[in-house]
Amino acid sequence: MPQTRRVKKPSGAPALLQPAAGATETCVLVLQGGGALGAYQAGVCEQLNTHGFRPHWVAGVSIGAINAAIIAGNPPERRVQRLHEFWELITSGMQWFTLPEAYGGEVREAVNESRAAWVAAVGAQGFFEPRFPPGPLQRSGTPGALSYYDTAPLRQTLERLVDFDLINTRDAKRKVRLSVGAVNVATGNYHYFDSGKPAECGPIDARHIMASGALPPGFPPVEIDGEYYWDGGVVSNTPLQYVLAQPYPDDMLVIQVDLFSARGPLPQNLNEVAERVKDIRYSSRTRLNTDRVRQLHELGEAARRFAARLPPALQQDPDLAKLTALCAPGALTIMHLIYRSAHHESQSKDYEFSRQSMLERWQKGMADMRTSLEHPRCYGRSRTPGSITVLDLTPKPHSRKSPKETA
Repeated sequence: MPQTRRVKKPSGAPALLQPAAGATETCVLVLQGGGALGAYQAGVCEQLNTHGFRPHWVAGVSIGAINAAIIAGNPPERRVQRLHEFWELITSGMQWFTLPEAYGGEVREAVNESRAAWVAAVGAQGFFEPRFPPGPLQRSGTPGALSYYDTAPLRQTLERLVDFDLINTRDAKRKVRLSVGAVNVATGNYHYFDSGKPAECGPIDARHIMASGALPPGFPPVEIDGEYYWDGGVVSNTPLQYVLAQPYPDDMLVIQVDLFSARGPLPQNLNEVAERVKDIRYSSRTRLNTDRVRQLHELGEAARRFAARLPPALQQDPDLAKLTALCAPGALTIMHLIYRSAHHESQSKDYEFSRQSMLERWQKGMADMRTSLEHPRCYGRSRTPGSITVLDLTPKPHSRKSPKETA
């Protein structure tokens, strides 16, 4: 019978981040795409860093890939500082107007819409800028005709804030594995650039991060070794499935930070319809992925129990071995944090790069991570080999009421 390992409530750091007795745990940070909403992830990372969380592996898509590169490409003591530098830079053009907290609802929504319109017109400093002449007016087939914005500023920002030599180092004690997802424009196939597999993709540089965030038609495809790539969110906006598909011999703790919620209220107007569609499209069926992992694991456990009742000669059958391999040897814990939009946010929330909204999202990420770490379910966390635990501990907000709820 497998031995159950438990994490006792410590006097210092939260239990979730404490290694269990007699176990080795791989800590993974999974960051979804979501543009301006990525400030929420930065807040989560700051809270984790405060508690001494040191990920072994960071995987991201789009803005999640940028945050992931900053984390993996800096030593622990510099990560939060670099995240602040990035987010303060790209919101520096939108710090001139802060609406008092007393104003909310429709007034704040209108202000946010005007801010987003401003960003769409002039871009975000250190990130992207409009093309001149605009893409539709440029000659067909030229690079400038493939997008509305030029992302050359992002390359300069990444090369300044990210130490790519650190990402590509072979020193296991200093290295944090980095995986970023992108889509091959010609084949439509999803592709991961993974520093843990250097033989497959070579050294990681700014191009790989930019490819993961090259959302069309706003941003141009990025050329890498003769192939062109778009934002991974075109196919799947979260790298969770990729992470869980990789073999892991030890226990694994996955902290997954999503920026779009699959669940939400019935829209009341066309603006809310656009927002709801975006939420559903980019939530990437996170719960479906975790349910699938659990089902495969249960199938592997059943095959393992069945194999124990077979004659020794049949227990070595290669087909049976494939089934029993579905059951991971270590314990898997997935802590799921989801950014839940404020009432004044709308369909433009992912490109509303104002300083005020960035700070609010950052603080929300810190608060949600703190609440999750302090939740009683983190204590006494069972770590039976082969077990799967999914934690979603952030409080659910009061949502807009649908007509049925109002009636």
